[in-house]
Amino acid sequence: MTDLLAAADAAAAHAYAPYSGFRVGAAVRTRDGRVFTGCNVENAAYPLGSCAERTAISRAVAEGGCRPGDLEAIAITASPCGGCRQWLAEFRIDRVSYRREDGSVASSTPAELLPDTFRL
Repeated sequence: MTDLLAAADAAAAHAYAPYSGFRVGAAVRTRDGRVFTGCNVENAAYPLGSCAERTAISRAVAEGGCRPGDLEAIAITASPCGGCRQWLAEFRIDRVSYRREDGSVASSTPAELLPDTFRL
């Protein structure tokens, strides 16, 4: 998972965060070994921004044709927000690793991060 976290760190350098100054990166690995990265992109109309996790997953869908169950693991430079936790659960990612505020790395499943996940 250290390789994914390094890719997430590199992606965070590209973040567009003029309002919060909080740069986040994410890297998602597919079951066949491809890696897609993303960073947060803020917008003055706050809800219109995009989180790093959603960007990485969206790239896996748009560029790689990935669907739920195709993504094996994701590394994020910060704890995922509630909305992103729903994305992680919906795409059935096996393992989520993220850097905690103290710099340590946590690893869990989407179900541990978001119990009682909403499902259609």
